[in-house]
Amino acid sequence: MKPQKRPKLSFWEIWNMSFGFLGIQFGFALQNANVSRIFETLGANVDDIPILWIAAPLTGLVVQPIIGYFSDRTWTRLGRRRPYFLFGAIAASIALIFMPNSPALWVAAGMLWIMDASINISMEPFRAFVGDMLPSEQRTKGFAMQSFFIGTGAVVASALPWILTNWFGVANTAGPGLVPPSVKWSFYLGAFAFLSAVLWTVFRTKEYTPEELEAFEAAEKNEIEDKNAIRDVPIIAGEGQKKINLGLIFTVIGVITTYLTYEYALDKEVYVATGGLIAIGVVMFFAGLFQKNGKTEQGLVVVMHDFIHMPKTMKQLALVQFFSWFALFAMWIYTTAGVTAHVYEATDTTSELYNIGADWVGVMFGVYNGVAAIVAFGLAPMAKLLSRKWVHALSLILGGIGLIMIYYISDPIHLIYSMIGIGIAWASILAMPYAILAGSIPSQKMGLYMGIFNFFIVLPQLIAATILGYVTRTYFEGEAVFALVLGGIVMIIAAGTMYFVDDVDAES
Repeated sequence: MKPQKRPKLSFWEIWNMSFGFLGIQFGFALQNANVSRIFETLGANVDDIPILWIAAPLTGLVVQPIIGYFSDRTWTRLGRRRPYFLFGAIAASIALIFMPNSPALWVAAGMLWIMDASINISMEPFRAFVGDMLPSEQRTKGFAMQSFFIGTGAVVASALPWILTNWFGVANTAGPGLVPPSVKWSFYLGAFAFLSAVLWTVFRTKEYTPEELEAFEAAEKNEIEDKNAIRDVPIIAGEGQKKINLGLIFTVIGVITTYLTYEYALDKEVYVATGGLIAIGVVMFFAGLFQKNGKTEQGLVVVMHDFIHMPKTMKQLALVQFFSWFALFAMWIYTTAGVTAHVYEATDTTSELYNIGADWVGVMFGVYNGVAAIVAFGLAPMAKLLSRKWVHALSLILGGIGLIMIYYISDPIHLIYSMIGIGIAWASILAMPYAILAGSIPSQKMGLYMGIFNFFIVLPQLIAATILGYVTRTYFEGEAVFALVLGGIVMIIAAGTMYFVDDVDAES
């Protein structure tokens, strides 16, 4: 009997399996729109902000490939990916409650590590989930549905401080060193939304068993071979390779993290590293829960082997991701400082004008995510018309133009126009690279490769976190708006690199 391909899922089945991303984006959107504001409120200078944000990329670098590796090898009563959704949601919700109540800058920096690590634990398996559950012809739709929920969740979450202040009268100012009540309540509501949305996916979606996934993979491989377009599958690490103790690996990473953050944080002591070690400890504990027969598998050997032997399409997309996410990181960490200083001409974090500007940044972030949610539904038909690679290239160009426009705008209302271009780019960034990638990797390594692919998201952010403060202080005379212009230029460069990408699914 000929093996069967993955069955097509209905609209509502795809909806249910993607719904958890609504909650995940509540966490990320609150973080992106408000953490710089919290840091400034607690005493951080503008050129301190990038290094304080180093938690976001570094936890992704560590967490996502490890969680991807273990989720590929997990099978419990809840399934393969869903245990990770659930654990990450619980931990992230707790961190969201504590974050705005940080009594000092070092506490907030450490809490960002924990919050970001927890969000990553939930998020990474969601990417692999689409590859597990959907046939090739529905994956663009699946990732587009995730983009829709990411956009929708971020619209509400980004604008929450503004909504609470303007619709419900919650105060948006507080004394020196105090986070405004509107921000605190936004994080509390975000914690509830995060956990609720993930629970919906956990209990409304049934995963395929490992045996079913193996049969699906065999059927799809045969079909691709019939079309003379064999999937680019890397070889598997040899059995004779030496096993690595993951606990030792995390210890080494912790030591390196401590050293680097001590060197770069200078007089900020080592609070960044302290939070990083706690976050890494959380990942160690969680990974240990799902080790096969209580034994550490090949771990780092497998990750590094598959990193070196990654599929050709993945290598091509790596450059696109690198430039795209450098630009996004510059936008997330510098929009508040850039807009409040350049457009509102306010730098005193206790002033009403500064907080009005900071609230408006939340609205701006809500707009670009709202645009992304709408555009997400048009990605699949546009990809059929133009191809996925050219839709992505065009979207990145519009995003780059949107970032550059911020420098030339003086009326806050007109900043909405720049957010439209950024929203189109964001929708495509969340869908197209993953849809292209999913067609070039084997399903039995979907989680691992999605985690490794995250390297090319977090590495540019690490570089940005390391150099942007220096560049802004030295070359931009402390004017954060020029960091946004730099981000726009880099995003347009990312669009140019799409020319070199081969879309295996589209070609076959």
